[in-house]
Amino acid sequence: MLSIVVPTFKEAGNLERLAERIDSCLSAVEISYELIIADDNSPDETPEVCDRLTKQYPLRLVLGEGRPRDLSLSVIDGIRAAKHPTILVMDADLSHPPEKIPEMLAQVTANPTAFVLGSRYVPGGTFDRQWSIWRFLNSHVATMLARPLVKCRDPMSGFFMFSKDRVDVARLRPMGYKIGLEIMVRGEFSEVVEVPISFADREIGASKMNLDQQIKYLRHLRRLYLYRFGGFAEFIHFGAVGASGFVIDVSCYYLLQWFGVPHQVARGISFWPAVSWNWAINRRMTFGERERRPRGKQWAEFVIASLIGFSLNWGIYVFLTTYIEFFDQWRLIAFVLGIGVASISNFTLSTFFVFSEKRAR
Repeated sequence: MLSIVVPTFKEAGNLERLAERIDSCLSAVEISYELIIADDNSPDETPEVCDRLTKQYPLRLVLGEGRPRDLSLSVIDGIRAAKHPTILVMDADLSHPPEKIPEMLAQVTANPTAFVLGSRYVPGGTFDRQWSIWRFLNSHVATMLARPLVKCRDPMSGFFMFSKDRVDVARLRPMGYKIGLEIMVRGEFSEVVEVPISFADREIGASKMNLDQQIKYLRHLRRLYLYRFGGFAEFIHFGAVGASGFVIDVSCYYLLQWFGVPHQVARGISFWPAVSWNWAINRRMTFGERERRPRGKQWAEFVIASLIGFSLNWGIYVFLTTYIEFFDQWRLIAFVLGIGVASISNFTLSTFFVFSEKRAR
């Protein structure tokens, strides 16, 4: 008993072929199923096509009304509407081979606590060799960023199956299009089983991938890292933001000296553009899931917290360059050591003072 959830947006041209292929391979092995088209309010003929197909196949149309457009939320709509205990999610563009469904179902039947996905990157799996270099790199970089979250080779796959009772739908907080990664991280699964598939490019319609989706993916990753690794993930992100602020800091530091400003004074001035940059990025990204207080008030709090860290930073720098000849010759090393000590202070104060109001992750 299988519920197949297919999220769609402007995929009317693919639905008939998809329904035909699914029915052909499942009827041949006598698998009972329902096909749920979870549509994102497509401005095309999707409702009319589905109405026609319901006369021939066990197909239902679920419309995502009253919410912002998002294919991941369409999948959740489909899961909620599913009648059967086993859920399969796949794309409508025929990039995922329906012929692999029986093999995936056999894996879930053998181990109902497993998450089973169709994988391009295990032995026997392939992807379309016509991919551009940009698409190839984009896929592999996105995969690399997600791998610390889950134990599998293809965490970006949108072709997956699981037992419905392993996931609390109310806990899902997807963003963008990688709902499979969301379910793997937040669901209760004993293992991830990868079934090799041949991934084919779509023939009809246009890809939904764009810059907005890529930005949403990065934001979604940050949310999942916070869920999986908690404060450690925030510290790493805080450090990455600090590294970008370091570039601004050191650039101002050397630029001011080029204009003749003494290095101790330059070190004091370069703090201000860097701290303002760090506050803005941390407010939007590192602690973006927390409540936001008024900008001016929070910026002042961040500056106060950073000044405490900066006092350590600047004091260490001045002490080392004044009293230790090695650091006077290699001032950048003293500069970095001061920043390292200050970073721990800054993160602690930012977490418990500046960005203290937490939301659910």
